Amino acid sequence: MPVVMGTAGHIDHGKTTLIRALTGIDCDRLEEEKRRGITIELGFAELRLPPGAKAPAGAERRSLSIIDVPGHERFVHTMVAGASGVDFVLLVIAADEGVMPQTREHLDICSLLGISRGVVALTKIDTVDEELLALAQEDVETFLRGSALEGAPVVPVSAQTGQGLETLIKILAELEADFAPVRSQDLFRIPVDRVFTLHGHGTVVTGTMIAGSVKLGDTVQIYPGERTSKVRGLQSHGGKVDTALAGRRTAVNLPDLAVEDVHRGDTISHPGMLFPSARWMARVTCLPSSPRALRHRAEIHLHHGSRELQARLFFMDRDKLQPGESCLAEVRLPESAVAVFGDRLVLRSFSPLRTVAGGVVLSPLGIPPRRRGTRCAEHCVLLESLAPLALSPSGHTPDELESLVQGQLICTRDAEHGLSFDSLRVLANLDSRVLEKTLASLMTRQAVFCFDKAARVYLADAYAASLADACLKTVTAYHERYPERQGIKRSELVSGWGREVPPKLAHFILEQLLKKGALAAKEEYLRVASHVVSFSKKNAPLGESLLEAYQKTVWAPPTINALLENLGVGQKEAAPLLAALRADGKLVRVSEDIWYAAEHLASLEQAVRDWFAGHESLDVAGLKSITGLTRKHIIPLLEYFDAQKLTRRVGDARVLYRTQ
Repeated sequence: MPVVMGTAGHIDHGKTTLIRALTGIDCDRLEEEKRRGITIELGFAELRLPPGAKAPAGAERRSLSIIDVPGHERFVHTMVAGASGVDFVLLVIAADEGVMPQTREHLDICSLLGISRGVVALTKIDTVDEELLALAQEDVETFLRGSALEGAPVVPVSAQTGQGLETLIKILAELEADFAPVRSQDLFRIPVDRVFTLHGHGTVVTGTMIAGSVKLGDTVQIYPGERTSKVRGLQSHGGKVDTALAGRRTAVNLPDLAVEDVHRGDTISHPGMLFPSARWMARVTCLPSSPRALRHRAEIHLHHGSRELQARLFFMDRDKLQPGESCLAEVRLPESAVAVFGDRLVLRSFSPLRTVAGGVVLSPLGIPPRRRGTRCAEHCVLLESLAPLALSPSGHTPDELESLVQGQLICTRDAEHGLSFDSLRVLANLDSRVLEKTLASLMTRQAVFCFDKAARVYLADAYAASLADACLKTVTAYHERYPERQGIKRSELVSGWGREVPPKLAHFILEQLLKKGALAAKEEYLRVASHVVSFSKKNAPLGESLLEAYQKTVWAPPTINALLENLGVGQKEAAPLLAALRADGKLVRVSEDIWYAAEHLASLEQAVRDWFAGHESLDVAGLKSITGLTRKHIIPLLEYFDAQKLTRRVGDARVLYRTQ
């Protein structure tokens, strides 16, 4: 995989001149840059490298992508945009001036961006004598002590005479060969750092591809917006390619878009892969060199990738972040932007304008909203526990990966209703195959559930348990309110308890409760498994009267209207009690008007079976001879027996159903 090197250092210390001496490419392409003699915009070059001492015999020459950044303090935002995509740094320090303010700030920025490896080029050695050179080397070594580049090679060079260039190239080759950049292979992202129009081709955007790949014909989306375009052309370091890979400087031709549709700071990715948000959670570190503490609600310049935004920091556990300290913070942006887990941030103060802090994104989608003034302490603790995985993005064990995925499924905004596979890729910044394997392991242990397999939406067990508990409480409350009813209709439960829950999730929770036996179902009604139909004190006398009336009448019960008129109650009052007695199996409804006590109807059914022991069929007259009933009861009973598959109608008679 290609390796990217970025320059860093104070203005006029020879960064661009050194790159030209190494590659033959002048990175200052603008007329203003040539006129003023300073770098204003990012420059790009490619250095062909020898195989290196560690490479096997006959190995092909390799290449190193180079990003040249401006050194002037007014263009630090451009420097950050370029440095955000690099793997290691070439820190350039002039021997005749030594360490300067932007040298320090650039090294701080590299540290905040997680760039921990590199080499120091001590330039302009042709302008100093040996004694001054020795002092300059000592000054540089002292400066690097305690920094991310402590112990890095310091190579004296002269771009004018060529002295030291061969040694520098050898060291760069060894560093490149030894370097193993860690990039997700399928979450394609290019932070845009340049947009222009090319005659005959239309809009072209460029940037360093930090992850994934893109090929000709792909549809891409410009984030944080919704604009899409087909890729009509690709170039990498000036050469046309069919597929561009991570780690390369990439130019993408998007003729469907106008130049005004894309801006520096936008991100190119595949449609639906990134999720804009105006609230991120990050672990923020205040530089030890910061002149003052960072305040809660402080407004700062935030640099992320090639994007610069004003933002506010909201600390979760303090009012001030002292120099050298780190803490969890909510980053509130003035507009939505996209990020992934582990992305680095650089924070600069407004006055004086200088780099004072940095951060690493832990949740680019925010955390659940605070409720009743709490600060979501549990979520914050869990999120902070993921910081080591963000700061060291390689070599995670399966247990660490499971902790990362499960943690994001708990403490991310909207996680209580499930998160899609694509959002989890952003939240964990994992290759899709690794994420699939991790989710499969979590699902085996039932630590995570996939409740929508088609859309691949996942839910943490903690939220599944919480939803299940809320569902059971709703059903229990219903039983307490209506003890005489057999249960609550599924549709009524979902529209009540689950009105804010996605329908597929609500039904998934119900099925889980039914499978575990916590809920029981009968027809369209659901009840807590332990629920027993009973009457409230108010309704108990009427319920007992209804049951007693049917138990006394044996095979010739009164019609329901006659019974209710005799008891002096209306249909509305009696309906729930009749339904409860029916659900409890004490009464059976034969027709709209005819009800039986269950034991009497059972004895009547047995009498019919006994009849068929000596007869082939049963008609109205036959049933009348058995029961002594009139047609008012006989016709509904015959139809009921047919419905229960005790009998089957043949003409005007019935035959025993089982004899067919």
